[in-house]
Amino acid sequence: MGYTARVLAASLDRKRWQVSGTIRGSKAAVEFDAVNFRAAEAALAAATHVLVSVPPNAAGDSVLVRYGDQLAAHGNLRWIGYLSTTGVYGDTGGALADESAPCNPTNVRSRWRLDAERAWSVLAENKRMPLHIFRLAGIYGPGRSTLDNVRAGRARRIDRPGYKFSRIHVADAAGVLRASIAAPAPGAIYNVCDDTPAAQADVVAHASGLLGLEPPPLVPFAAAEADLSPMARTFWTDNRRIDNSRIKRDLGITLLYPDYRAGLAAIMEAENSGENMD
Repeated sequence: MGYTARVLAASLDRKRWQVSGTIRGSKAAVEFDAVNFRAAEAALAAATHVLVSVPPNAAGDSVLVRYGDQLAAHGNLRWIGYLSTTGVYGDTGGALADESAPCNPTNVRSRWRLDAERAWSVLAENKRMPLHIFRLAGIYGPGRSTLDNVRAGRARRIDRPGYKFSRIHVADAAGVLRASIAAPAPGAIYNVCDDTPAAQADVVAHASGLLGLEPPPLVPFAAAEADLSPMARTFWTDNRRIDNSRIKRDLGITLLYPDYRAGLAAIMEAENSGENMD
């Protein structure tokens, strides 16, 4: 029951939906039935819709390994959603990638994601399961945005000309999932991102301005690279833009936050008014 799954759950009509989510350890559960990941058989047996949001690792997809056979034998599943990443496309040299683009991941986490996609797809095809794959761009939202990084002094403005990155506000990600649930299309793959890929330095500068702060100095990528963590370095390995036409065409999506400016402004407004954007 991670970030996106919690926002999706909070957006569902509780008169129509009963929501259960798997947790690890003593993680607090709010407004849903908490189920230990290692004892989720009963919850899955009762489910009509299943969202898989646990990231895979070197051993594979833990949900597929542990519960694949049960889900394959399930007679009442109407929809399965698998949350993947646009990282499966790898480096396109800045070219636009739609869902038909070849997958060539350049880092190990994205390779694990692609392996998981393929494993789920094989099972779904063999067992006629209603699988839907969602390739999400960088997710941001309340509590997890550039605004938080700027406030905490963690934000850096890194200049790498030509490199732009796609993003998605978590509320729009949840909206895509709801639209797919309402109009299932087993076997479908959807890119989930906003309309405006943007340079990292531009987003940090805009967030700083919203907070009334001077933006951090602009640092050339060559000078910043040595200080980046291994995970941060993989962020800069790929240069790609993501095409979101399918979610609009097939699911009728109109984005609440079509670019980072709209998304960050809404987060600021909600913070200032004390609202919960979930």
